[in-house]
Amino acid sequence: MAALRDEKKELIISIEKLNFSYASQGRQNNVIDQLDLKIYDQEFLSIVGASGCGKSTLLNIIAGLLPPKSGAIYMDGKPITAPGPDRTMVFQDDAVFPWYSVKDNVSYGIKDTVKDKDARNGKVEETLRLVGLSENAKMFPRQLSGGMRKRVDVARAIITKPQVLLMDEPFAALDVMTKQNLQEEFLKIWNETKMTVIFVTHDLEEALYMADRVVVMSSHPGRISKIVDVPFSRSRDKDLKTTSEFAKLRRELSHIFDTKQIEEQSEIQERYGE
Repeated sequence: MAALRDEKKELIISIEKLNFSYASQGRQNNVIDQLDLKIYDQEFLSIVGASGCGKSTLLNIIAGLLPPKSGAIYMDGKPITAPGPDRTMVFQDDAVFPWYSVKDNVSYGIKDTVKDKDARNGKVEETLRLVGLSENAKMFPRQLSGGMRKRVDVARAIITKPQVLLMDEPFAALDVMTKQNLQEEFLKIWNETKMTVIFVTHDLEEALYMADRVVVMSSHPGRISKIVDVPFSRSRDKDLKTTSEFAKLRRELSHIFDTKQIEEQSEIQERYGE
């Protein structure tokens, strides 16, 4: 099977020699070091790595929530210096307003930009259809399961039609079956909307199942160790995970991940004499 990413797709985000650090106990803690990455329009990119490798930090820099220490990051050729409507974020924790209904939660993101009530309601109804919550529009978060609340999060993020959707371990807190169902459902949403998605996860299986490419990050400091092209065609369903081709690629990705972990531990022990 050929690699999915179409080489003719336009470059949307370019990260060049990116560095990020913060001061801790009188010294600089280097979180990301000399990171280069190109992300393409309509691509689904997963980022994996150990805790503390800078995955979430990188996502926050792309979102414009954190400034890089040095280096550059561009979107459509323009420097990213602040948050903008072209980028939205879905976090691991629920971000729904408990005092709003599902419909009002989803409508909140466009209340200042879509003044016409009928137009706003139309956008909300279409978005609820996309995430499978049309019949739950009048319900409140306390009446929803964890998976349904996460769908509300996704709906709030995509109703503004961002160019780039940033997802920071969005399904990590869910049970296995709910997580698997949401993976399938979100891929259907992505196939319909064709947003560029940058998806941070600790789950190697999830990364391979969802993405066109998987970026493996090492830590101390955060760098890109490997970028793996995912060769599976679209559309995908859960049966893909049972194939020998999927199992083989997951083993290869796990080996890359484990090898980098061992190398990092050796470097730390050598550096600090542990």
